[in-house]
Amino acid sequence: MCARRSCLRKGIITLLILLFISLLGSAFYFRDRLWLVIKYFESGEQSPIALEKERDPQYSPINLEVRAAEAYQYAQAHDFDLEHAILIDYGRHSGKNRFFVWNFVENRVEIASLVAHGYGNKGFESSNQAITFSNTPNSYASSLGKYRIGARAPSQWGINIHYKMHGLEPTNDKAFERYIVLHSFEMIPEEEQYPAYLPMGFSQGCPVIDNSTMRQVDQLLQRKEKPVLLWAYYLE
Repeated sequence: MCARRSCLRKGIITLLILLFISLLGSAFYFRDRLWLVIKYFESGEQSPIALEKERDPQYSPINLEVRAAEAYQYAQAHDFDLEHAILIDYGRHSGKNRFFVWNFVENRVEIASLVAHGYGNKGFESSNQAITFSNTPNSYASSLGKYRIGARAPSQWGINIHYKMHGLEPTNDKAFERYIVLHSFEMIPEEEQYPAYLPMGFSQGCPVIDNSTMRQVDQLLQRKEKPVLLWAYYLE
């Protein structure tokens, strides 16, 4: 009888140890997904610190027309499309539009939307008040600089289409290797959220826009014969 109880006790202990190991393994395997969930539930409310930053002249958004003129000069010098470029101003409040399709011919914004920035892996964490940019693989951070928009391909997110992005500068030249692509996600709102922020957790470094905007951008890009320039910048 005692031997039987001893065996039963050993069996229970062994089962608990195996369960503990299994839980540890699952936590390690799904660590990125768990981190994304945590980031998603971060508050979207604006903080007093953020309000102070927006009143500070150094946080004033860069004039789009000025940046578009610089983008046109680059596009002209590097044989890019001369009708449109995509400008992403990460210096703007994430609850406001900061993704812009600029029409060079009419000198105006043709499409505008919200865009998510990378939430950042450990050591590269971002918030809505302080964005960390990196070109490091597995950093899950957004990268600044000019990109050539590449091939159209299937996606598991949003409208199930994404566009490859090829970084053209030292700050983003690992974009293709990092699988940084332009895509959409159904949880990105179509309207501005200001003064609330766009919740973190939607991006692991890719510029992520809403589905409706992605459909418009997709139609525009499919008509292009020359590559389109995408320029992501921040307080430059």
